[in-house]
Amino acid sequence: METKNKPYIISEGKLDYELGELRGQQILYDFDKMLVYLEAKGQSLFGHGFRLYEEDRDILFKLCNYAIQDKTMCKKLGLDPQKGILLSGPVGCGKTSLMTLMRYLTPHRKPYKMIPARNIVFGFNYLGYKTIEDYGNTQFFCFDDLGVEPMGRHYGKDCNVLGEILISRHDLFLKTKLKTHATTNLNAQELEQLYGNRVRSRMRELFNLIAFEKNSQDKRR
Repeated sequence: METKNKPYIISEGKLDYELGELRGQQILYDFDKMLVYLEAKGQSLFGHGFRLYEEDRDILFKLCNYAIQDKTMCKKLGLDPQKGILLSGPVGCGKTSLMTLMRYLTPHRKPYKMIPARNIVFGFNYLGYKTIEDYGNTQFFCFDDLGVEPMGRHYGKDCNVLGEILISRHDLFLKTKLKTHATTNLNAQELEQLYGNRVRSRMRELFNLIAFEKNSQDKRR
């Protein structure tokens, strides 16, 4: 929880984490202090065994600067602050944990909801196309594990559910700049094979790609 009128000071239990300082109307964040907070918050969410890894520092630097919407640094890093984030990498590298944590860095902004992609398909199988409509609305979402969900099937008709939702989210982005985030184990070629060129081209407009190295360690082991 943020300290009242000071969103750069976040309270966790009895501790206050000062992520930066206020100069005039601008918050100047300190990256190392942000990491201290993120590790502490990660331990409260995922258990005391959680930790951040030095090898992921570059990924964290990009995610943190994007989260605080530092436009100057985002430009240097090749990130568009208006687009969402597509965080890709091998199984177990920490994508879901990091995207979950980033929601807490800026408590003064509306957080996105973390939604497993497979759960959306299960909802479609039961409710049908209403599910696609529900995720094509004006809420903020991060679709977790994009690309490993099964094909949707409702009353005998197959549907690439997430592909249809991404098209709807792209339409919203063009109209309102509403952001969509996602995590995935797949690379660009695999995503195109799964969703087709039409969806893949829209994903380029929807997302900034931030990718872990292919040989990133599995932190679950």
